[in-house]
Formats: sequence, structure tokens, C-alpha cells
Amino acid sequence: MSDLAEIKATARKAAFARRKPLFESANAAQAGYLSEVLAGYRGVPLSGFMPIRTEIDPTPAMAEATAHGVVGVPVIEAKAQPLRFAEWTPDTVMINGVFGAQIPEIQTFFEPEILIVPLLAFNRNGGRLGYGGGFYDRTLEVLRAKRPTLAIGFAFAGQEVDDLPLEATDQPLDLIVTEAGVIEVTL
Repeated sequence: MSDLAEIKATARKAAFARRKPLFESANAAQAGYLSEVLAGYRGVPLSGFMPIRTEIDPTPAMAEATAHGVVGVPVIEAKAQPLRFAEWTPDTVMINGVFGAQIPEIQTFFEPEILIVPLLAFNRNGGRLGYGGGFYDRTLEVLRAKRPTLAIGFAFAGQEVDDLPLEATDQPLDLIVTEAGVIEVTL
């Protein structure tokens, strides 16, 4: 394992430990600011995510957004490949996908212009520490090569850190939304 890989592994372990108590004390209003942000993009195709482990839950905001346009969730099709996105509504029948994330049983794929991105840790410069599979980084790189694509990190405020181990392949977030407010990315 390279030095950077070891540093990232250590950072991930610490981030999981930091996120767990935040998840345990979360309430139903945690997606309120995300709903407010998405209201400014009505009709723009977007993808959220089905929360796993101790992730913050974006589904209330996603459900509201379905009244105005296409909303989807990521589908992992293969290791080291970009994500694909399947349409989702609150009534969609879901099944277990890779890593335990729920995916639609019947999949109609589309390309989102907004991605709500899960994470383990973030900084105010748009840096994001994910789980290490590189799925969102590859996906954002492909989508951004085609058209402007907004990456919104969604996390608990307590997941913010000053220093993140980042690589050149790590795609930046454009905006970060937490249960406590909206953080404009500063570069």
C-alpha cells in the first residue's frame, strides 16, 4: 500500500468514527437545507443516493424534487467504472445493490446534471473523502466532460475537516449542504 493510500485509509477510519455519533443524533429535518437548494434547480435532472451505514439521509429532499423533474439514484455496474443512474421516486420498488445500497428493481437510466454526493469527510475547498472506490470521481469526470455538472456534497456539519488527503483524480464538490446550512465552496 502506498503512503497516500495508507493516509487515506487512516483518514477514512477516523471519518467513520466521527460520523457515527452524528448519525445517531440525527433528526427528520436533516434534509431541510438540501430541499431549499434543490428548489432552485427545479426540472434539472438530478441524482441523490440511498443512504447506507451512517450516511445522512437525502431521500426527503429527493422525494420533493420528483414533483418537478427526473430524480435518480446511482447504480454500480462494475468495479473501476463510472456510475449509471436509474430513475427513482418514493414509490419505486427497490432491491439490494452493490455495497448494500438500494437500487430500483426496474432500471430506466438517464444522465443527471446535478449529483448529490455522499462522503466521509469534506473541507471548504470542495475536497471530499469518499469510500475509496473512485466511483463518484470517475463519474463526475465523465459527466463534466460532456456538460456542466453540479456536485453537491451532502453530509453532517461535523464531517468537516481542515485537511484532507487528496489526489489529482479527486473531483471537487461545487457546494456542500449539511443539516446546519449551506457551505459555499471557496477555492
